Amino acid sequence: MSKRPMPQFFEPDTQSFWDATKEKKLLYQDCVDCDEVVFTPRAHCTICGSDKLVEKESKGEGTVYTYSVVRQNRNPAFADLGAYALAYIDLDEGFRMLSNVVNVENPLTDVSIGQRVRVVFEEQEEGDYLIPLFEPI
Repeated sequence: MSKRPMPQFFEPDTQSFWDATKEKKLLYQDCVDCDEVVFTPRAHCTICGSDKLVEKESKGEGTVYTYSVVRQNRNPAFADLGAYALAYIDLDEGFRMLSNVVNVENPLTDVSIGQRVRVVFEEQEEGDYLIPLFEPI
């Protein structure tokens, strides 16, 4: 378990995304009008402005687009993590997500650009929501 900060609600655009994490589901949106994939959750399509967005469940697999290893952190919520990999993940459904690559022995050597990863959900010491993180496949 971790002490990562939890989202603060009422937040209408992302509430259903976070509610889905309780069931270990990773959601994204698709625009009905222009078929654009939309992430992070929002009220309108980022391409055409339509409010006709539908939620879909991601398979949760993707590729590390780029990453950085954080070695020193002054935020108390992350102090116990030690060195960790912060990465942009390109999900197979066509959206990019910022998250961490976890369950590696050494983030300096065990994470790489192009690496295949899948979502895992981390429970928190406080709060009802799970945090979507990624581990190597």
